[in-house]
Amino acid sequence: MAHSPSTSLIATSQPISQGAEAKVYKTTLASTPLLIKHRFHKQYRHPSLDASLTRARVAGEARALLKCLRSGVNVPGLRMVDASEGVLGLEWIDGQSIRKLIPGAEPEDDDDNEEELDVTAESLEEYGLSLEALMGLVGTEIAKMHLTDIIHGDLTTSNMMLRHPGRTSLPTSLYLIDFGLSYVSGLVEDKAVDLYVLERAFSSTHPESEPLFASVLNAYEAKMGKEWVAVKRRLDDVRLRGRKRSMVG
Repeated sequence: MAHSPSTSLIATSQPISQGAEAKVYKTTLASTPLLIKHRFHKQYRHPSLDASLTRARVAGEARALLKCLRSGVNVPGLRMVDASEGVLGLEWIDGQSIRKLIPGAEPEDDDDNEEELDVTAESLEEYGLSLEALMGLVGTEIAKMHLTDIIHGDLTTSNMMLRHPGRTSLPTSLYLIDFGLSYVSGLVEDKAVDLYVLERAFSSTHPESEPLFASVLNAYEAKMGKEWVAVKRRLDDVRLRGRKRSMVG
């Protein structure tokens, strides 16, 4: 059986990590490092349904990235799309997830099982940023994304990366990554839920994170302008519903 160009590229790529939906690889194309995200076939799904879902999700993720890029949101550049094979080729961001740069983070469940390229510990000082400045970048990028009506769907500190200034000629920048659950929506409710998901991620991953998330919201408010009032009101509602669910169990 003949291999497609995408599957041939994957065969020569270096595995980085694997989640429930996709495998991630690093490769080089035309002397340029590239991240390959492959939504592999799911054996538990009917082949035709699996192929249809894979095409739709890859295409949706690509559209979200392009919309963000056109609006000036810091996301990886799109280098190739092969929806039929479930493959996205993305700009390689040379840096680290902010989850690993925020002091005192809880260890990830799959830290011992997940293969990673860079196992060298890094500190925020290497990036020339204070923790407060980093939180400001987080809030600003999320606001830019929401202003273009993209909902991420899985905002966590693992899905944000800082580009290392010492490895490229480019300055330190924060990138939002992994748009596999993203969608387009102008609804205030969806933007508030996006923020609530991140708030919950902070509380579970980063102990005593209330001041951190407050700094995120301050920067988010500054960028959102007059739209912040409606989002804040709805965020308060979402928080209340979340607390009620926690009490009920």
